[in-house]
Amino acid sequence: MTEPAESKGYFVRLLALFPLICLINFSSVEARTVYHKWEVKYEYKSPDCYKKLVITINGISPGPTIFAQQGDTVFVELKNSLWTENVAVHWHGIRQLGTPWSDGAEGVTQCPILPGETFIYRFVVDRAGTYLYHGHYGMQRAAGLYGSIIVSLPEGVPEPFSYDYDQNIILNDWYHASTNEQAAGLSAIPFVFVGEPQVNSIKSKLISALICLELAIKCSTVPWAADGDFMSLLINGRGKYNCSLSTASGSAAGVCNTTNPECSPCSLTVVPGKTYRLRIGSLTSLSALAFEIEGHDMTVVEADGNYVEPFAIRNLYIYSGETYSVLVKADQESSRNYWATINVVARNPATPAGLAIFNYYPNHPQKQPPTAPATGPLWNDTASRLAQSLAFRARQGFISTPPVTSDRVIVLLNTQNKIDGHFKWSLNNLSLILPQTPYLVALKENLTGAFAQDPPPDGYDVANYDIHSLAENVNATSSNRIYRLRFNSTVDVILQNANSMTVKNSETHPWHLHGHDFWVLGYGKGKYNISCDWRKYNLVNPIMKNTAPLHPYGWTALRFRADNPGVWAFHCHVESHFYMGMGVVFEEGIEKVGELPSSIRGCGESEGHHRP
Repeated sequence: MTEPAESKGYFVRLLALFPLICLINFSSVEARTVYHKWEVKYEYKSPDCYKKLVITINGISPGPTIFAQQGDTVFVELKNSLWTENVAVHWHGIRQLGTPWSDGAEGVTQCPILPGETFIYRFVVDRAGTYLYHGHYGMQRAAGLYGSIIVSLPEGVPEPFSYDYDQNIILNDWYHASTNEQAAGLSAIPFVFVGEPQVNSIKSKLISALICLELAIKCSTVPWAADGDFMSLLINGRGKYNCSLSTASGSAAGVCNTTNPECSPCSLTVVPGKTYRLRIGSLTSLSALAFEIEGHDMTVVEADGNYVEPFAIRNLYIYSGETYSVLVKADQESSRNYWATINVVARNPATPAGLAIFNYYPNHPQKQPPTAPATGPLWNDTASRLAQSLAFRARQGFISTPPVTSDRVIVLLNTQNKIDGHFKWSLNNLSLILPQTPYLVALKENLTGAFAQDPPPDGYDVANYDIHSLAENVNATSSNRIYRLRFNSTVDVILQNANSMTVKNSETHPWHLHGHDFWVLGYGKGKYNISCDWRKYNLVNPIMKNTAPLHPYGWTALRFRADNPGVWAFHCHVESHFYMGMGVVFEEGIEKVGELPSSIRGCGESEGHHRP
């Protein structure tokens, strides 16, 4: 039988449309929308056995893990049910290409979400990798407002390394004082630091007094000579506090309960012989950490969403805001469990290790290992931490080569200062104070009175500043000035560390850049020499990251392209340091930013604008 001509024509047209149909189907699979509906509120929790108010998302802390695929749109409807506090959430490591208003940095890209309000964050996750989210209003990250974002590759696209399963690990340090109490102490005269050691107040006073006597200075001049705050280290939101300290300090009976299942150790269950990808992120408020698994080597393969030339380690140094993927093979004696531990480094710790159980199936998940937990590396072994920083290289086949030169060099001297008697952290003697009107709104709508229009300095008095000594003049200035970068230009930022206001003390600062990855060109000891230290840069295969450490009395050299239209914060990720002014703000290509959603307005000079 002869097929009718019109039927032939129909099938010809159908075949012609087939590629388009396939494309439409492919796009619908690849460009999903991942929906989350969150309520942020306080609830009583006992993450380290000590009961206190915690900021939760849908009743849990850490909050729900966001799982998405590269190219997906993430849609988060967030209701602020904190009765008396504003809120904002930053999507740490997500570049917000085309959606700078969803970055979640209060004062920079949006007005805060007021109590009772609902706000919608909508953004595309453009790259696979391990990322984070956390509160970015006040110090709410330290109150429990944090979680993980896991972005997988598109279907059929392989990773450049093999593993059987992956597990997510998020690390934190934990205070018993509320973040409002901590903020009040940081703003007070005399200054009260948030503290690191897990000690009671009597012991803290004794330690502080001994330090003062040793240094022959008045306690009131020592920023950490304050009552120690109770603190624990948490792995996946669980830790173990010494409840006898709680009883000794006069806490009410029942506030601390070591039998509470909320604070039983986290179990990381593995099947013998299998290889696991552990996605490890740190959102500590203060502490730099060393992570290790008893008896097991780890191979680093990813850092901040970028592939790393694999290298083996026993201890992973991890700083607040960083994420890593490590491969671990469950190849040890399977009749027992092993400790996974985190220990404080970069400051003299008195906080016990944070513990989890590396559980070999079919052993009971809470079966304790027969050995003592590892004590970790020496806290003050700066050379070891610097060596690990220098070991990172971009993976072969995934190298993004940086421009050979930059268009602008900004040198930022990191110092501790005083302003009107208050302790502050500063960059080139300027301590950041965010304006009431978000920079993004002010710049896009030309509200020139919202912040100071003169630029901050690109450097400091290199020749005459001694980074190893207490500064003769510790006074600084508050500022809301910003750096205006030429769009698509290449910018170098040299972070220079120095002595704090404590004798023979230089802090470790993890620096995080919103809206970008940067090339980590190099690290060095001492004062950066602009005439010759650039010769030490790695321009062949530098790792790209969004967070990198600045080591004591050293420098870190970063390079990035100002190619993402918007306004972006760049700051120390130690919660108290940023609260005390340790940050700057970059603007680039503001004229290319699309129409701003009305939901980010409603404060400062934008107060009269519509906000649903």
